[in-house]
Amino acid sequence: MTRDDSAARAVLATGGAQNPSRANPWLALPRDDRGLLSPRRVVTESWERARGRFLDPERLLPEFELPEGDIVDYRSQHPLSQLLPVVRTLLLNDIQGSGLIVALGDEKGRLLWVEGDSSAKRSAEDMRFVEGAGWAESRVGTSAPGTALVLDHGIQIRGEEHFNVMVQNWSCTAVPIHDPVSRAILGFLDITGDDRAVGPHTLPLLEATAAAMEAELMVARLRSPARATTARSRRANAASAWPGTLSVLGRDTALISDGHRIVSLSARHSELMTLLSWHSLGLSAEELASLVYNDSGAVLTLRAEMVRLRHALETLDPRLAPLSRPYRLASPLDTDISRVVALLDRGSHRRAVEAYSGPVLPRSVAPGIEEIRENLTNRVRESLLSDASVDVLLDYAGSTGDDDRGILMAALGMLAPRSPRRAGIVARLELLDRS
Repeated sequence: MTRDDSAARAVLATGGAQNPSRANPWLALPRDDRGLLSPRRVVTESWERARGRFLDPERLLPEFELPEGDIVDYRSQHPLSQLLPVVRTLLLNDIQGSGLIVALGDEKGRLLWVEGDSSAKRSAEDMRFVEGAGWAESRVGTSAPGTALVLDHGIQIRGEEHFNVMVQNWSCTAVPIHDPVSRAILGFLDITGDDRAVGPHTLPLLEATAAAMEAELMVARLRSPARATTARSRRANAASAWPGTLSVLGRDTALISDGHRIVSLSARHSELMTLLSWHSLGLSAEELASLVYNDSGAVLTLRAEMVRLRHALETLDPRLAPLSRPYRLASPLDTDISRVVALLDRGSHRRAVEAYSGPVLPRSVAPGIEEIRENLTNRVRESLLSDASVDVLLDYAGSTGDDDRGILMAALGMLAPRSPRRAGIVARLELLDRS
């Protein structure tokens, strides 16, 4: 081992703790042809996020975030539970004796099912890779499950690329699992073990399995009794409720569905459908033109765009096409905005934070969209400040991308004076002050 390699391993073992403000220059794998250490950017950035949270790489034992008494009920209600047969058929039939583990977890990085080679499962218990443990990147640093959720795409993490020293004898590959309609992250699928867990075919295999899982979830929804009841009601009475959905949170273009097919709208059509779903009583041409173009006189431009929107939607389902005089939706849509608002109204703050996948059409500059975006963001924030737990506040602060000083201060005020979590919040507040 060269002197450089010895220095590298020393730094890896401490996570650069002697000077956490400096970027770690010795991320361990892979090596180049000369045997020198060569970091991967995706790993470097993940390590920097971990250090920004002042995580200690030598003391990152995952916590049991789902108590044993609660995990069975929680799993049975989670949408991933109906996808276990797909995972077992595609990944687990011949895994015994392979040294590999297959894990399925929720959108918060918590392990819900851990199955596979029995010997590997016993060994993984030493690092708490067990059902109920939390493996979010914000808790344990770089790992395939947690980092895949942060990046929202598949990733492979090899050995010493893990930020957590306790995990550096393992390698893993993970991919996120999405809701087939809203594209919100439902959880993750992971393979953990030795070097075979990061083989060249592992990531494509998991991606294919994830696609099969999402397809199965869509099929299951369409076959459900609730959908069948809705279809019968729709045939009996055209005015009855129907499963039309509109997803606009955290997306620059909306997804719209009639319950059978999903279509991505253009940016302008996304704005129009969002405004019409929000203003359920309808809008005059002048009002809608003002909300879209910031010009109440742009009625001719608006009418031409509405004609194109109707043609696009009528090919999917005539009930989606807006009506005129005033402009309005023929049938109400189930939107991700309305779901967040309903959860807030019921006081279900944690579920509201989980459902709030981002601002409304983030890149839109249409005045009406900016108003809806600000309205919803403020409503989420004020509801949390008035009645949310410290865990929900911190989850929200981490999900918004930029720390919210008011949210962090509220969380700090709820913690006991000697709580070990206060140090991390204070550090985040200091970073905000410096920036």
